[in-house]
Amino acid sequence: MARYQQQMNIALERLDQGLARVHSMIKRGKNTEAIHFMENDLKELYEDLQNIINIEPGGEGTQSRVGFLGGR
Repeated sequence: MARYQQQMNIALERLDQGLARVHSMIKRGKNTEAIHFMENDLKELYEDLQNIINIEPGGEGTQSRVGFLGGR
């Protein structure tokens, strides 16, 4: 379970850094670059986090199922 938590924390930190990057681009008026980043890199960071959240820590038959972050 500790490894699962570590992977989730790393993915959350990467997503947070990606969001900060988008914020910085928008503040500097680089909206086209921000949109490109959101549609590619940020989307990938979100999907990485979503994949980790969708994993069942502990395997089948346990009650440790984690819910979905969001639908596609």
